[in-house]
Amino acid sequence: MNGNDEKNILIKLATATVRTCQPWKNIIQMKKRVLIFLLLMSTLLMAQSKNEVTVDFLQSFADAFNAHNIKAIMSHMTDDCVFEASAGPDFNGEKFTGQQQVKEAFEKVFETFPDAHWGNPRHFVSGDRGFSEWIFTGTKTDGTNVEVTGCDLFTFKDGKISVKNSYRKNRFPK
Repeated sequence: MNGNDEKNILIKLATATVRTCQPWKNIIQMKKRVLIFLLLMSTLLMAQSKNEVTVDFLQSFADAFNAHNIKAIMSHMTDDCVFEASAGPDFNGEKFTGQQQVKEAFEKVFETFPDAHWGNPRHFVSGDRGFSEWIFTGTKTDGTNVEVTGCDLFTFKDGKISVKNSYRKNRFPK
């Protein structure tokens, strides 16, 4: 049963309660129906909150990246997830689609920057969108140090990240 089905049930129950339980008749029956309505409503609200992404969820995602824990990272993402990298052959970077491609792209980041770290994160969530700001530091395997600010723009679906669109500054080598 999805959220819309539960809402329809609650609306029908509330309508039936108003129609059949007049205040001067059968007060006990009305109280029972109101109690059932309130219990169903709280259940619906709890179910919806499980699908809402929070700042703590995004911090957990950042922590998984800093631990280089691919399994934990991917558990935050939908099966049909999309990662739009900040660099690549196209004007908007390189796009990876689905758990396998996205996983491989993240593994490549950790191969390129074995000490990759996203520090000072700040997260924001508004409905099905969110973003994280961070300072990326890392050393490429050739010894080149990188330190840049960047952000990820997120789209959420079913309580997980469905799109991670990354942006970062392009700093000239010293």
